[in-house]
Amino acid sequence: MTQNPLLLLLLDSSGRSAELVKALQKKELALVVVRSEAEARHWLEENQCQAILLAVSSLQLHAAFLADFQDASSAAPFIVAASEPSVNDAVVALQAGAVDYLETPVSESRLDAALDKGGVRQETSPAGQSQAKTGKGCAAIIGNSSVMRQVFSLIKKVCDAETTVLVRGESGTGKELIAQALHYEGVRGGGPFVPVNCGAIPGELLESELFGHEKGAFTHAIRTRLGRFELANGGTVFLDEISEMSPMLQVKLLRVLQEKEFERIGGTKTISSDFRVVAATNRDLEQEVQAGRFREDLYYRLNVIPIEAPPLRERVQDIPLLVEHFVARFNRPRKKKIKGVAEEVMTRLARYAWPGNVRELENMLERMVILAGSDMLSVSDLPERLLEAGAAAPAERFEELPEQGFFLNEVLAEFEKRLILQALEQTGWVKNRAAKLLNVNRTTLIEKMKRFKLASFSAEA
Repeated sequence: MTQNPLLLLLLDSSGRSAELVKALQKKELALVVVRSEAEARHWLEENQCQAILLAVSSLQLHAAFLADFQDASSAAPFIVAASEPSVNDAVVALQAGAVDYLETPVSESRLDAALDKGGVRQETSPAGQSQAKTGKGCAAIIGNSSVMRQVFSLIKKVCDAETTVLVRGESGTGKELIAQALHYEGVRGGGPFVPVNCGAIPGELLESELFGHEKGAFTHAIRTRLGRFELANGGTVFLDEISEMSPMLQVKLLRVLQEKEFERIGGTKTISSDFRVVAATNRDLEQEVQAGRFREDLYYRLNVIPIEAPPLRERVQDIPLLVEHFVARFNRPRKKKIKGVAEEVMTRLARYAWPGNVRELENMLERMVILAGSDMLSVSDLPERLLEAGAAAPAERFEELPEQGFFLNEVLAEFEKRLILQALEQTGWVKNRAAKLLNVNRTTLIEKMKRFKLASFSAEA
């Protein structure tokens, strides 16, 4: 018998999986590639693997093969990567027991998350190796601004606590990185980190994803499947976009959080699992509670320790570090040799509001690196929207810096306070309108008002 590989990759004849194969090869996984169902069946008769990745055009063409190897109790978990994705395909895949359904081309982070769900992990670092070298924990988060140092400090304080944590922040601020840091920095770091995107999984399938199901529990349930809570035993479950969860599942989640016990769909046996829950949302859950879309008792159960993921416009000092990191990362796979960015580019990046936060910066730099005509990113490489935003007037300037110096954070805080006060007065202290004027979330504005002790004496509609 061949030494067990981590991953068996089945490619069909669609011929659209070249990038996926390259991405897997870069990870230096123990990989076996087969190009037909017959070859896969022959290999599986004599060998075993940790997971199977079906890189196919459509899952419907491989339904018989899927049913064959899923009937075996010892079947490895499988992932589907479809080059011609469809909602029906995704439903069939997840109901048949797929741990994830990908749409090719797939990003590196998305592929890593899928492999992790399938139990495919690259070799771990030697015992005692620092988190900075492994790229996990706080070391995976780029930033040295005061707001990020506060986040790091809070992570260190609560990483070993067993209580739930609610990570709040706008889209693209790195909420999952904060959740991973809470996991890897704490005592559960050696256990599994199991992410669940509650907004990406259809509501009728999310219950099965979380709690698992017994064979025959519903159509296409051809084998017993473990849920994410069961798979996370000894580790952490990350519930992303928790606000998208249906009211029915919110009730079940509350019970699981309180008792750490549940039953699989179609089963009667009570299962216990030792896991910690970290949840994340980009919505104002207090407003969701008031609107009746989110259970109040579940909100208070999740919000034991809140952590704010700051938007990029509030950590402008980190932009040079992020730019350096992303340019270096995109240089390697695309065989580029970008040495840096022009000073004017950095100035314009600092002036931009970044509604998409770090994710927007990442995507923009990837585009710039790909299209760059020289080894230095210049203003001509910037997208048009950023050029227009960068033409805004520069910030207030001192005639001369005082000889004794000053505390930069205090000056910036005072300037920020004046802008917020001006926006509030201009909008009649209507927070929603003031937040839109400042291009921030209403919750962010309220937090800053509390910090600066700005109170409204007029009623707000």
